[in-house]
Amino acid sequence: MDITLTKLIIGLVSSYLLGSIPTAYIFGRITKGIDLRKCGSGNLGATNAFRVLGKTTGTIVLILDVLKGTIAVLSAALLFYSENPTISKNLYICLAAIMAVSGHNWTIFLKFKGGKGIATSLGSLIAFSVLIPKFILIVALIICLWLAIFLSSGFVSLASVIASALLPLLAILFQLPKEIIGFVFIIAVFSLIRHKPNISRLLQKKESRFNTRAFLSKIFKRS
Repeated sequence: MDITLTKLIIGLVSSYLLGSIPTAYIFGRITKGIDLRKCGSGNLGATNAFRVLGKTTGTIVLILDVLKGTIAVLSAALLFYSENPTISKNLYICLAAIMAVSGHNWTIFLKFKGGKGIATSLGSLIAFSVLIPKFILIVALIICLWLAIFLSSGFVSLASVIASALLPLLAILFQLPKEIIGFVFIIAVFSLIRHKPNISRLLQKKESRFNTRAFLSKIFKRS
């Protein structure tokens, strides 16, 4: 097998394995000796970590899940990719991002049960904004949109679903390369699939929500 092709494959496998590190599960075991799959929503993501493990641990889990996506994409671009006619750099970093998000969603270390991929997807988008200047504004808009919906509604799932659905539209509006548009479309589909139970509970008005008013009042009182 060609050395360059081997290097490309190793990069993609590394992205999946990095994404597969179950940070929420690990911190659940370390901090409280519990299996997060059996607590709260059973999801191995930052939201469930916030609810079950607390704000500090939840924040750490969130940051690490974001970093998984960022490191996977930047490593693919800077360490594993070499110019060749087989695959373009844009397509390769998109594949690396998809592998990282897939690893988070379906981790090989826990019988393919993971999180919903939002934090790791965000990490991938942050890496894209480093590599592709046009992407900075898109990431900023998506983060602002997510925050606006979450703070006004208290629903993490609603904010994540709407932000994910609008991401491909923004990519098309900003005329990004077709590989990037394809990537954001795929992670939007991933998000919708992973949030299917949440969408059902939202429609039935049974979805759990955060008390954002209390959270904001604490911040303003401190300031």
